[in-house]
Amino acid sequence: MTFVPFHDRDGVIWMDGEMVPWRDAKVHVLTHALHYASAVFEGSRAYGGEVFRLTDHNIRLHQSAELLGFSLPYGVETLDAATREVVAAAGGGDLYIRHLAWRGSEMMGVAAQKNRIHVAIAAWVWPSYFKPEERMAGIRLTMAPWRRPAPTTAPSASKAAGLYMICTLSKHQAENEGWHDALMLDYQGRIAEATAANIFLVIDGALHTPTTECILNGITRRTVIDLARRRGLTVVEGELWPQDLARAQEVFLTGSAAEVTPVRQIADHTFTPGTVTSLMMEDYAAAVRGAVPAGTAG
Repeated sequence: MTFVPFHDRDGVIWMDGEMVPWRDAKVHVLTHALHYASAVFEGSRAYGGEVFRLTDHNIRLHQSAELLGFSLPYGVETLDAATREVVAAAGGGDLYIRHLAWRGSEMMGVAAQKNRIHVAIAAWVWPSYFKPEERMAGIRLTMAPWRRPAPTTAPSASKAAGLYMICTLSKHQAENEGWHDALMLDYQGRIAEATAANIFLVIDGALHTPTTECILNGITRRTVIDLARRRGLTVVEGELWPQDLARAQEVFLTGSAAEVTPVRQIADHTFTPGTVTSLMMEDYAAAVRGAVPAGTAG
């Protein structure tokens, strides 16, 4: 597959209320968000031209911004309409969509109360977060060297750009060592999430997933919980510790980018993608294309 850098592509990006040619969607080098991580984002997907749980994503974009101390200049309905416009301009079909809001370049310093808030939405073809053949076989995770921060030290309920710095560090190290991704623990040493996806352990037929004390309560996570309960499966949200990996028969990740991805190894623990994982993959694939109700829990 030919590598195409993201700054040099055809198409358009919705930026501050206008459709801008892709190559012209630029920010100044002294943009506050570049220096101080004052940005929030969303990742969603369109299937057959329809964005899955679009309004939920744009609601969360607003909530994330509020947690970082700024308000978006566009309402949820406006952002929903803009997203649909971007998807149509990209040709519809199956797309990944990135929603981004950030503080601009009017003031440079930790305090930037008067900076303009910018918003952009872009869409592109991104079939799979992991290589399709690796995803179907189950991916391999190592243990991340970094931990998710306590909720008193970072706005963990926000999809804030700065919270992903340690994710990039962890994923880069994992890939350099031959793994696909890394499992992150939280500040207490409990299982938290992968670098960009929530995690589920299947233990004796029940789904176990960490509480959301210091991780993002993913929209895909909430969807899978709803789908599992409709199947009559038990879902337990609670504390999970590294030793619980030895009790799990199956493990999978969830996220808008990752969708539902089986895991076959975490450090020294191995798993076999089985019936429950397959059901969740099938049900999620049906939900995103409207074949079954997706739910709106959370």
